[in-house]
Amino acid sequence: MLIKVDFDSDEAIYVQLCNQIIMGIAASVIREGDSLPSVRQLADMIGVNMHTVNKAYSVLKREGYISLDKRRGAVIALDIDKLEQMEEMRRELQIVLARGICKDISRREVHELVDEIFDDYSFK
Repeated sequence: MLIKVDFDSDEAIYVQLCNQIIMGIAASVIREGDSLPSVRQLADMIGVNMHTVNKAYSVLKREGYISLDKRRGAVIALDIDKLEQMEEMRRELQIVLARGICKDISRREVHELVDEIFDDYSFK
């Protein structure tokens, strides 16, 4: 899996790492049981501090996307409660949709965008 970091972005690097790993899982680029690079390896690969990668892995563990195994390191282990995830998506979408409404984006345009994004992922 290729991870790219935008050092000029306002988004924190650890958030970029989390988002790219989650998108990799959704696109089936990485699957349940796959090991991620060690903290040191990933930090060296993308040129960031090990603490940044460690923070990303901690967030992913807390959110139920990976487990941390002493022998295998960070392993994709999806432990997401669907109802919890739906509520989180609702909260986040409310803000995103409110912003779109303020910019005169129609319901049809939102649905087309969601369909386009959804189609980008190959689901199991």
